[in-house]
Amino acid sequence: MRITAYIVSLLTTAAMAAACANGRASPAPRPLLVQGAMDAEVRKLVAALDHPSETRVGGWTFWSGTLDGYPVVVSKTMKGMSNAAAATALAAERYHPVGIINQGTAGGHHSEVHVLDIVLGVESVNLGAIKTPFRAAGAGIKADEWMPLDLMRSEGSAGMDPLALTMRRLRADERLLNSARSVRSSYTKGRVLDGVIGSADVWNSELDRIARFHREFGTSVEEMETASAAQVAGSFQIPFLGIRVLSNNITDGETYDRNAGEACQDYVLKVVQAYFRR
Repeated sequence: MRITAYIVSLLTTAAMAAACANGRASPAPRPLLVQGAMDAEVRKLVAALDHPSETRVGGWTFWSGTLDGYPVVVSKTMKGMSNAAAATALAAERYHPVGIINQGTAGGHHSEVHVLDIVLGVESVNLGAIKTPFRAAGAGIKADEWMPLDLMRSEGSAGMDPLALTMRRLRADERLLNSARSVRSSYTKGRVLDGVIGSADVWNSELDRIARFHREFGTSVEEMETASAAQVAGSFQIPFLGIRVLSNNITDGETYDRNAGEACQDYVLKVVQAYFRR
């Protein structure tokens, strides 16, 4: 009887040890990454994290913590397409995020969107990838003849490939997009609209050029990060969504609102919570 009890005890101990080992071997849940270019676009996000820890890599900063018990990483990408792309690649390698939300402020591209409205980027486009047609010296510059250039279309010279003279449209992830749509009614400072986010290392103030972007590519807003972050996320096969609040709109004279970035962060926190509930 004692031998039988001893054997049972050994088997029970072994089973518990195996269960503990399996528990240790199970991977930690992957975080959701939320990006913003400037302090004013990430400050409230970082403050909302429980027990945040800060990591600096070169000029880029990451804060790891939890929100309602779920892992979240906030990334300050710094401004511009190259910075956003680099920060996204670093995060993909270091944190293996389950998804990426790039958010912040933007300028309006047509008069039907207003300051403090939020645009969910159903698509994002790179407005800086262009090819200009040949014009002889002294013939001047005609920006209305510039053509989009899809740098991901061809292995050879994209500029010589007629199939590359199209606008690359980077689609949002449906789960992230639906999470954002599900909390639209919680935002009371403006409307939450589906739209197209245009990105480039250019600050456009020529109304005719802005009108062309809106007419040909459907852009609702412009800024300097979303499309590059979306492109890198796509290369890593990481679900992505861009969210932008209008801080100004040159097309109808609406001036800059310094509180727009905080309004966007408040909304994005609700999107993150909705995403983890789905």
